[in-house]
Amino acid sequence: MAPHPPRIANKIRRENFYALQKRAKQQDRLARRAEQRRVEKNDPAAKERRLAANVPATIESKREYDETMVKVDADILALEDATDEFASCLNGSITPKMLITTSKDPSAKLHLFSAELVDCFPNCTYVKRGHRFELEQIAAFASNRSYTDLLIINEDQKKPNGLLLIHLPAGPTAYFRLSSVQPAAEIAGHGRATCHKPELILNNFSTRLGHTVGRFFQSLFPLLPQFEGRQVVTLHNQRDFIFFRRHRYIFKDTEKVKLQELGPRFTLKLRRLQRGIHDRKNGVVEWEFKQKMETSRRKFFL
Repeated sequence: MAPHPPRIANKIRRENFYALQKRAKQQDRLARRAEQRRVEKNDPAAKERRLAANVPATIESKREYDETMVKVDADILALEDATDEFASCLNGSITPKMLITTSKDPSAKLHLFSAELVDCFPNCTYVKRGHRFELEQIAAFASNRSYTDLLIINEDQKKPNGLLLIHLPAGPTAYFRLSSVQPAAEIAGHGRATCHKPELILNNFSTRLGHTVGRFFQSLFPLLPQFEGRQVVTLHNQRDFIFFRRHRYIFKDTEKVKLQELGPRFTLKLRRLQRGIHDRKNGVVEWEFKQKMETSRRKFFL
């Protein structure tokens, strides 16, 4: 009977025993894979059955059921979409136009990040924040000048940490935590963006709340992109983290294509969605994240 490894007192003999065990396992695995390849070569259906059954379990696949999950072709949802606050921008009757500003006393990094965001959104203007102007005054200023959205970038310790997005003239308002900001200059091999209107890709906004947030982002971009620019903006939701990326696709030939990142990169996480213009005291909050809501790692809200 072979000795039990922990009972081998000599260190060198114990290491050799472990090495022999590891090599035996590797040889067995290689033999099983060779036999599997031989069987699947003669029976292609066996490979299809193996791949169909060999689906790894992920947090997304084990996601807890949410009664607010929606279907894209739901009649009630389509009726609500036709009459919500974003309908005028998404049906083409109004061209999206956004004003970007910052919190008071912005740092140089915040100015640079604001300039990069202006480059990402068509029909976008950056205005430096004046000391005497409050949020309500800025919203009224933007609404009177036919802006459809107002974006205010906050910072903490000279680092951007939040985005306040207001749809004009009557809301809603969304606040996002901002993290992992990476300017275009820090992205290896980044390209230079052109003034073409980009395409927009929204991924995994599957609940009622996620659908609203997705339409909010969709209302920031023109209805018809300029495809000749080959630029695309992606907002990918994964586990309630929204990843912002911007690329240009480059055709090598009629069959191959590659992506060139334009930047910037950043990550958003929704913290609050409120009706109307931003009002922390008297506003009607549709959804707000609270710590007690995180009852499970498999529960997501978007």
